[in-house]
Order: sequence, then structure tokens, then C-alpha cells
Amino acid sequence: MRQKLFDHVKKKYKAKPEYLWKRYPDYAIFRHSDNNKWFGLVMDVPRCKLGLDGDERVDILNVKLSDTFFADMLIQREGFFKGYHISKGNWVSILLDGTVAFDEICNLLDESYVATASKQKKQKIRPPKGANRPVDG
Repeated sequence: MRQKLFDHVKKKYKAKPEYLWKRYPDYAIFRHSDNNKWFGLVMDVPRCKLGLDGDERVDILNVKLSDTFFADMLIQREGFFKGYHISKGNWVSILLDGTVAFDEICNLLDESYVATASKQKKQKIRPPKGANRPVDG
């Protein structure tokens, strides 16, 4: 699923994985081209580090969500965890082993992309407040 995710990010966001750490050669980040903020981090970690049985390594994706309540709700579900190795409450780790549907992973990556976008990029992505409100008449 890792490669499928990388292909999706490259096609949709024109972002390539960046490998920043010699110690962790399989850890990859995705970042915005304009503000360099990360919108995704792919890691392989031992299952036991996530509270799961076993020591084999499993791929996860860390995404940032703008709504902490939504993040708290997600981590109650199978395949979702508090952001591994990221101390902020808005980051969520998602198993990339098929537990979570690929479409849902992509939707959460979209949310992370918006949450980490620059102000200028957010204005292009989101319509202005009230733009979609019905006109009273």
C-alpha cells in the first residue's frame, strides 16, 4: 500500500517522498512546496510500539487533522492511533496494512494537506465563508 500511496501523492499533490534520516532510511515525508510544512509522514514501526501483538514492522501514515475531536474519535477505531512519535494532539497514525480502506486514507491525507497549507493555498482550496450559503428570498 506504501507505493500506491506514494503514487497517489505524486499525482494529486505533485509531491515526492523525501527521505531525511540516515538512521531511518524507509521513513518518508511529504511536504508543501510553498511553506515546506509536512502533510504526511510514512514510517515502518514494530507492531508492539502501536500496542498491537507482534514485533514485525508495519507501515503507518501520520496525518495532521485540524479538528482534535475528530482525531480523538478516529483513534477509537481499528487501524488508527495517536500520532506515533509526534507529540501534537492533532496528528493521527493510520495503519497501511489494509485495515483502513485506501479511499479513507486518501481523504484523511486531503484533510492533512489542507490543515498544513499556507494561508494563500488554503484560500484557493476552500471557498470563502458564506460562499455556499443559500440566499434568503
